[in-house]
Amino acid sequence: MKKFDFKNLRIGKVDINQLTDRTLLLNLYVTQLLTLIIGIIIGLFQSNSKILSALSFHGGWQVLLWGCGFAIVVLGVDLLISRWVPKEVSDDGGINRMIFGNRALWHIALISFIVSICEEVLFRGAIQHAWGPYWTSILFAAIHVRYLQHWLMTGMVFSISYGLGWIYLHTGSLWTPIIAHFMIDMVMGCILRFSKEEDQSSCVQEKD
Repeated sequence: MKKFDFKNLRIGKVDINQLTDRTLLLNLYVTQLLTLIIGIIIGLFQSNSKILSALSFHGGWQVLLWGCGFAIVVLGVDLLISRWVPKEVSDDGGINRMIFGNRALWHIALISFIVSICEEVLFRGAIQHAWGPYWTSILFAAIHVRYLQHWLMTGMVFSISYGLGWIYLHTGSLWTPIIAHFMIDMVMGCILRFSKEEDQSSCVQEKD
């Protein structure tokens, strides 16, 4: 029986140019499904878990106001960063542009909705219950590997995560960070979508 040679095993950096749109979307949806399943399992097995009650609709306008308010602050800070900081500092390797660049608006909204629910159930609903917002945010920043090469973006991801954890603790509803997360991803996705469209149209005009 032939033995597997682990010495020849190599883990290399994935070239995004070799990824098809279908592969990228499949990876995104499968990853988010696993994230949701893990979050629910962890939440259900935790003692005194409040994940189910946290997902119930309560809090009224307070939930919406805190979620929208936090999203507006994050988007405002991101706008300032994009104006004063070189593009390479916020570069994620082109992953976000590939995900949102050619996507229809309804699909951007769908992706943003799925990601916001799945990630918030795991990180705010399950992990934060055990670790608290600080260590949860460190883990949240760490899994966003594509940002780790730039300290500013890593700090931004950590700060956003900590803020999402804080507004969750403040309102007691998981829908607060879900709303904020959805708005941030939705607006960022639309910006990438239409900025790419403008870049393509400008390139056509230059050729003419």
